[in-house]
Amino acid sequence: MTVAGRVTEAAPTRRSLPRIGLLVGGLAVLVAVAVLSIGVGARHVPPGEVVRALFDYRGTDDQVIVRDVRAPRALLAIAVGAALAVAGALIQTLARNPLAEPGILGVTAGAGFAVTLGSALGLTGGQAGELGFSIAGSVLAALLVAAVGRRSPLRLVLTGVAMTAVLSGVALGLRLMSPDTFDAYRFWSVGSLAAREQTPLALPLTAIGLSLVGALLLSRALNVLSLGDSVASTLGAGVPRVRAATLVLITVLSGAATAVAGPILFVGLIVPHLVRRPAGGSVPWLMLYTMVLGPILLLVADMGSRVLLPTGEVPVAIVTAFLGGPVLIWAVRRYGAGTL
Repeated sequence: MTVAGRVTEAAPTRRSLPRIGLLVGGLAVLVAVAVLSIGVGARHVPPGEVVRALFDYRGTDDQVIVRDVRAPRALLAIAVGAALAVAGALIQTLARNPLAEPGILGVTAGAGFAVTLGSALGLTGGQAGELGFSIAGSVLAALLVAAVGRRSPLRLVLTGVAMTAVLSGVALGLRLMSPDTFDAYRFWSVGSLAAREQTPLALPLTAIGLSLVGALLLSRALNVLSLGDSVASTLGAGVPRVRAATLVLITVLSGAATAVAGPILFVGLIVPHLVRRPAGGSVPWLMLYTMVLGPILLLVADMGSRVLLPTGEVPVAIVTAFLGGPVLIWAVRRYGAGTL
């Protein structure tokens, strides 16, 4: 019995070792990509100079660029990438729908519309106002899409796509009718990290950080919930409470990310599909992997946005859409409408 107990306890440890190794390797890649991202731009900064700027600042031109522009932008990309990826993993787990993603289900468009409306009405007034309007828009859009499309996962996706189109169109109309709003949000409205690194980010980044911690704390309950509501209830999980908490995390993560970077689609769709196999059906590991791969993906997309055109930058949302479109087609072909 003792031997059997030792074997039973050792087995999960042996299974966890490759996952831990993969997580550590992912973190190393994230650090390397972040350093590389800080050096890429109209003025190339060697990786060695990037490291010196961060740890041995001497005020050279390159180090000023690193400290004042590139490093805050990389931090923003890491936070937004993690937020969108984890929100995608949460919504896919909650809806049991491989096509679910905040951008596709209208959550991101709701946040963007609310921020545009608040700005047009002169009510946003700083980062707290933007964050509040963004989260409120995410919540309302999520509730409306869920109410209309709750009978079928496929109907849920179609409702989200329609909601995204409507809200994006109305938001664009509001910006065109208000020159001040258009000028203030012309980069933000297309999903871009440019010109956002100098804005106050303490509040939205804090909201993202706390929500990521909440996602990790909730992941074990979601692991049980993934077995089905009846099984989860039998095992003592408070299904309504877990669902409500997950919805709050999804809206805060999506709303905060949209408030600081604009509507960026497909990150929450791509990343969970890439890490689902190594996670092995474990929601906690899925959350950890998405927190690492999401920032890597957005950092790489941001680097691509700076070098694709010789005359200027491409909004990072266009790069993620270029990457996410094929993934969406692949997901539809793999799972089929009948299983969605």
